[in-house]
Amino acid sequence: MKGNMAETSMVKVQSGNTKLANLSSFYKRLKRNKAAMAGGYLILFLFLTALLGPYFTQYDPTIPDYTAKLESPSKVHWFGTDHHGRDIFTRIIHGMPITFYVGFVSVLIGSFFGIGIGLISGYYGGMMDAVLMRVMDVLLAFPGILLALAIVSVLGGSLTNVIIAVGIFSIPTFARIVRGSTLAVRKLEYIDAVKALGATDMKIIFQHILPNILSPIIVQATLRIATAILTASGLSFLGLGAQPPTPEWGAMLSAGRSYMFDHPHAAFFPGIAIVIVVLAFNIFGDGLRDALDPKMKKGESR
Repeated sequence: MKGNMAETSMVKVQSGNTKLANLSSFYKRLKRNKAAMAGGYLILFLFLTALLGPYFTQYDPTIPDYTAKLESPSKVHWFGTDHHGRDIFTRIIHGMPITFYVGFVSVLIGSFFGIGIGLISGYYGGMMDAVLMRVMDVLLAFPGILLALAIVSVLGGSLTNVIIAVGIFSIPTFARIVRGSTLAVRKLEYIDAVKALGATDMKIIFQHILPNILSPIIVQATLRIATAILTASGLSFLGLGAQPPTPEWGAMLSAGRSYMFDHPHAAFFPGIAIVIVVLAFNIFGDGLRDALDPKMKKGESR
């Protein structure tokens, strides 16, 4: 009995060492991609700014000050003021948590349902696979922004409805990726061995299939956050997202477009904030895809 316990503990230690080695190898591959590292550090900086920045701003992001309407950037107002006299820098800082919240929560919703549909469809196949994938095909037939626009038009304009809409249009992408990965893993010999030992379907799916297809899911989630932020900003730009006076970047850009020629700062700074966040997630996502690519691992071992 003691021998069995010792062997079990040794297996756990070896498993832990293997995971650490894999993590170290992954970080080395990621570190080689300078652009991806820059994107990752930028995301970390923006996240910390979203978390702590609102506590260090001196102006209220929603209260108007009509004595300071449309002032140009200065030492007092770094990014200038909007048509209500509100400090644009303050509103961008206070809008950053909203941007991250919309991006992460909507992708979380889409990935949760998409992963579930993809696993069920890929593992069981047959009629269930056919029905689920045809539903996904219908959703994929619509361009993402149009599908989100249709959903928000039905539900009504609000930040919560934008998150739901972006989450729904993210489901088919995750479902397709997970289904394809599940089909590939399901055919491997170790899955047949686990089945022969009497493992239940749920155990096979969540303990043996899902952990082995996490790489494409993580990459897709990272890239999808950028798409979600861009789509949510677009819906707010059209007046279907966050409602005034919420300092949401898409709504700020929409309000500033009326003053683009005389006071370009009103639209420039919210627009450049959206570009920076989306670019950071896209660059980091591309780096993750390269670092998690099995072909790169094989090349590295050689």
